Amino acid sequence: VQLQASGGGLGQPGGSLSLSCRASGSRVSFNSMGWYRQAPGKERELVESLNRRGSATYQDSVKVRFTISRDNAKNTVYLQMNSLNPEDTAVYFCYFDTVYGRAWGQGTQITVSS
Repeated sequence: VQLQASGGGLGQPGGSLSLSCRASGSRVSFNSMGWYRQAPGKERELVESLNRRGSATYQDSVKVRFTISRDNAKNTVYLQMNSLNPEDTAVYFCYFDTVYGRAWGQGTQITVSS
């Protein structure tokens, strides 16, 4: 499975950014998909994920502000980020889980600064 992430960049406090991540090369269904992030000097942490049934899991700090969604036909997962704050600055990684394991995207920098 190959993942290609896009979006992100520089955002202002209170502003919005979005990410997308498309999976290709797999003929099996995905068990779950989602986003992690890693800020400088910190461990990678789960941001949001969707399981096979479409139920979402959120990190408390992004609940209400971030929204995960997917397009099954396009094998794509999205992350809409609203009400950004500087603590959201990190490299964001998408992932897809299949029965063969987890595939990671290349990482996309999100910087929130005025």
